Amino acid sequence: MKLSPLSRISLRVVALIYLFALLVAPVVIILWRSFAQGLGQFYDWISTPAAISAFNVTMIILVIVVPLNVLFGIVTAIALVRGNFPGRSLLQGVVDLPFAVSPVVVGVSLIMLWGVTGWFGGVEHLGFRVIFGLPGMVIATLFVTLPYVVREVEPVLHEIGDDQEQAATTLGASRWQTFWRITLPAIRWGLTYGIVLTVARSLGEFGAVIMVSTGLPGGGQTLTLLVNARYMDDRNIFGSYCAATLLMAMGLVTLLLMTLLERKRGTAK
Repeated sequence: MKLSPLSRISLRVVALIYLFALLVAPVVIILWRSFAQGLGQFYDWISTPAAISAFNVTMIILVIVVPLNVLFGIVTAIALVRGNFPGRSLLQGVVDLPFAVSPVVVGVSLIMLWGVTGWFGGVEHLGFRVIFGLPGMVIATLFVTLPYVVREVEPVLHEIGDDQEQAATTLGASRWQTFWRITLPAIRWGLTYGIVLTVARSLGEFGAVIMVSTGLPGGGQTLTLLVNARYMDDRNIFGSYCAATLLMAMGLVTLLLMTLLERKRGTAK
């Protein structure tokens, strides 16, 4: 169906209004509220001990979650594409489970598993605290970010096939040499894009993490939990907007990297 010039202009206007209402306006409001009292006050609120601790916890979670997801994602994607084994369909469903389950439900499930009275609650007596500690926050973030690397690498493996891998094996290359020299370079863009998505999801995770953390400053808060605590508990509106701006800046950097990588991947093809 061919649209008239007036119809095309109307659709564009409606789309711009929609994007402005949902994206631009909230960002502008957050920035305006954050810098309403000046750069000095903004810096003071993002450099408090609680903010620094929340930033450190967020970065620690990222440093742990991203490599584990990369390792799991590559192995799982190769197994799903190259392998033919009993339970393959079940594994496909498990990988997509975080998309279907509410993060709050994930947090409750982790409490039932790792809490004092849970199935694995005995680790508390060994001095290893999972729930209401950093390990629980890491496990929760791992679960909700599990599919991204797998689902970005899997279609790339389907696209490239296994002809080059079989040729390398025929020429005497070991499995590690084949992976390092053939498979990894071929999946690098999908893998990188999956890493960026994992980082973005980890930065913004709230529901699962708040269920398994103390929510207290000094190690029990991520940046998202800090924003919530300042706004809901302390009624510190300005401080919450400042923390939200810091978190938003990290998200925008991630989004910029994602855009650049997508363009570079399109150019490489």
